[in-house]
Amino acid sequence: MEKIIENFVKIKREFASKYSGSAHIQEVLPKTPSDDFSVDSKHLEKLHEFTKKNPIYFNSYEENISETPFVVYEGDINDYWLNSIKHGTSCQPFYPTWMFSAYLMALSTKSLGYSQLVDIGSGDGRIAFCGDVVGLRSHSIEIDEGLVELQKLISVKTNHDFHPICQDALDFDYSILNLNSPAFFIGGLAQMGGDMLATSIIEKIYSIENLKQSTCIVFAGTNSKRHLSNNQSEGGWSNLIEKHNLDVLQTLSLPTVWTFDQQAETPYIYTKFK
Repeated sequence: MEKIIENFVKIKREFASKYSGSAHIQEVLPKTPSDDFSVDSKHLEKLHEFTKKNPIYFNSYEENISETPFVVYEGDINDYWLNSIKHGTSCQPFYPTWMFSAYLMALSTKSLGYSQLVDIGSGDGRIAFCGDVVGLRSHSIEIDEGLVELQKLISVKTNHDFHPICQDALDFDYSILNLNSPAFFIGGLAQMGGDMLATSIIEKIYSIENLKQSTCIVFAGTNSKRHLSNNQSEGGWSNLIEKHNLDVLQTLSLPTVWTFDQQAETPYIYTKFK
């Protein structure tokens, strides 16, 4: 996994340095498994199916990057972004991680021994989709109606039910999901409302009997000094991690839409309760 991530980050940076298109968003997926990207071929086919049947993408083409064949997907999320900014301060606008990054996160979740994936603020549902692809039972919680309709469309077209739910994650009753070893993915940076969302989710985990000790929480962090303020460790989540007595299991630094033009990637911090 570490080597695949290292290779993927190198590919992203080379692609970003040479990209001359004008699309609002762009990302790459390996065309086929290779020595540098030794992943399940059927899984990879599913990732391409998601992107091809997701209407945020309007174009794709093949390109060799570091002598490895990739498919470049170009898209536009402006309409969904504009709609998503109307919600409360704990809700971040729609900015997706890259599809292959979502897949690597789902694989890591499974390798850590968790059996369910709950994506909070799930956007177009790609992390939950990838969880379903690798064999996790996925639940996708999203407050924006337009994004949930997009998820439902993708779910039908790909024949993958990652259980899209249109509801405010702050109000949702997680006990109805019958969770026993879940990984919660928290969308949003700590300093931009994510801490409020994460605190609410943690309190809900506390309220469900016997769930705390078998739960993983994954935080999306940042390396941007502008967003880190005075909390510059663990991607901006160190205060909350310390407050709630969490142990850091691992950190995966992966390409996302919002780090496309940056040398630093987005850290995803996997934690569990001590």
